[in-house]
Amino acid sequence: MEKWRATSNLRRSLKSVLNRRLSPGSDFTYFNEKRSFPARFNPIRDQRSLREANAIQYRYFSSVSTLVQRNPSFSTLNSDDISYFKRLLGEKNVIQDEDRLETANTDWMHKYKGSSKLLLQPRSTEEVSQILKYCNSRCLAVVPQGGNTGLVGGSVPVFDESSGAKGSCQIGGNVSTNAGGLRLVRYGSLHGNVLGVEAVLANGDVLDMLGTLRKDNTGYDLKHLFIGSEGSLGIVTKVSILTPPKLSSVNIAFLACKDYSSCQKLLMEAKRKLGEILSAFEFLDNQAMNLVLHHLDGVRNPLPASMHSFYVLIETTGSDESYDREKLEAFLLSSMEGGLISDGVLAQDINQASSFWRIREGVPEALMKAGAVYKYDLSLPVEKMYNLVDDMRVRLGNLAKVVGFGHLGDGNLHLNISAPQYDDTILEQIEPYVYEWTFKHRGSISAEHGLGLMKANKIHYSKSPETVQIMASIKKLLDPNGILNPYKVLPH
Repeated sequence: MEKWRATSNLRRSLKSVLNRRLSPGSDFTYFNEKRSFPARFNPIRDQRSLREANAIQYRYFSSVSTLVQRNPSFSTLNSDDISYFKRLLGEKNVIQDEDRLETANTDWMHKYKGSSKLLLQPRSTEEVSQILKYCNSRCLAVVPQGGNTGLVGGSVPVFDESSGAKGSCQIGGNVSTNAGGLRLVRYGSLHGNVLGVEAVLANGDVLDMLGTLRKDNTGYDLKHLFIGSEGSLGIVTKVSILTPPKLSSVNIAFLACKDYSSCQKLLMEAKRKLGEILSAFEFLDNQAMNLVLHHLDGVRNPLPASMHSFYVLIETTGSDESYDREKLEAFLLSSMEGGLISDGVLAQDINQASSFWRIREGVPEALMKAGAVYKYDLSLPVEKMYNLVDDMRVRLGNLAKVVGFGHLGDGNLHLNISAPQYDDTILEQIEPYVYEWTFKHRGSISAEHGLGLMKANKIHYSKSPETVQIMASIKKLLDPNGILNPYKVLPH
């Protein structure tokens, strides 16, 4: 009966076409600084330490990290500095309001809290250049911040840096962290999609690398230094980036699998049979599904007959609706007959499609509502990914819930551990075990979130000493005074 119901559902055709955010027909989008620096966006943080603030403050997670000592070579902000910035930017773009600074000083997870006393909001590349030139001459540290949506403390002022409005990610932050996403399996990473950048160095020099060509073999491609450097080498002020055309056919299926092995095999079959139209392949386990159903209003299980061990969301995008639908339906039916799918349903309209995505995208929100959450963003061989989740459940027992979900299409596991409150006993069971496990299986401790403050001292689990030394040499070359986003990315 279950298989018959699922097969019936999977035979339904997708009639809706989902809206896309990308501009139709364009090869690249050029972001100009005059439009990229409205007053509430892309602020620069003037990061200095208060004399009495000699360690980062954690709102909840007080024992998560070794205390960070202030670099004694940094100067302390004074009234002359503030006067200079007001002359340069105007008073309304030099923020000292405590409420706004409170927001700027706290990360999205409410895990890290800095002590910044000043927020600067430049509106052009020239203003960014003048700020950095001045700060470099005074040895005042600076932390760039966009939407403040990072998860590893990369854009949070450690001491008294300034920060900006939070609420949504921004293109500069995406580039600086080499952010991934739900459709990397189709479109690739930012390293393959960013054609050029403009960046301001610590001394105020502006590097114009705003190429719009697909091919340019004239020496070192320096833009890649700034993609993923988390603002530690320079501040990105302009980006030229590929934007694929809006496609007319989008299909979404929400499926159930009996075990993780079936999810893996389903992915292999999807890559083989769906090929060029496969745009997303996401998975979540039943712990993640339970949290979403329990903590998010209005979310319903698309497969309500029973709870399954694993769920998979597959999206295809193409230009021929009839061809794409037939191809997806044939794949789903063969996967059902082969025992890879236990149950499933195709979205019938845009509302149902959105409800499927709401489940997958709602997992982080549900975890936040459930209590304390320990987040780990890992890149692992697909066949090994869920072994870590199983091992952590054995290791933690009844201390916490272990949740696994992520981008199966590109081997990105979001390992989340949920507990009523933060507890040193739990943390000691997680770290450094999770990093050692990842190193042992030749994974990366940061798949798409960056290193930030949280993982800077753990970079050796993914990079050799020789590699880290070269990274430090590049940092010294481009930022000899170390004023750009200190205490992040590299060990401190």
